[in-house]
Amino acid sequence: MESGKRILIADDDPDIIDLLEAYFRKAGYHVTAKVNGKDALQAAETEKFDLVLLDVMMPYIDGYHVASEISSRLGSEAPKIIIMTSRDVAAEKGIALLSGATDAVQKPFSLEELEAKVKAALA
Repeated sequence: MESGKRILIADDDPDIIDLLEAYFRKAGYHVTAKVNGKDALQAAETEKFDLVLLDVMMPYIDGYHVASEISSRLGSEAPKIIIMTSRDVAAEKGIALLSGATDAVQKPFSLEELEAKVKAALA
């Protein structure tokens, strides 16, 4: 159980949000979900999270810009960030890392694969 760890999930697909919220809550995480980049950025600035799971393609602000803003605005206090994308991760990982993300995962992903990345980022 990862009790006490707080995760912000940002994805514009309600099915993915429902799935990830249920999975990570069951695993003992405290989860907050947002459906667009603007709300995700606002939440990251006003609440303390240990990790942010960010979809790339979201309304208002895309995941890369959200990651970059979180990293630059919060500095050393910024949470770890994992980018979730349906694009080719091999091609996108450099952009993800430059935006301030710790890692990237390609959709569709297995929940076990994502959880392993979350645990590694939080270690």
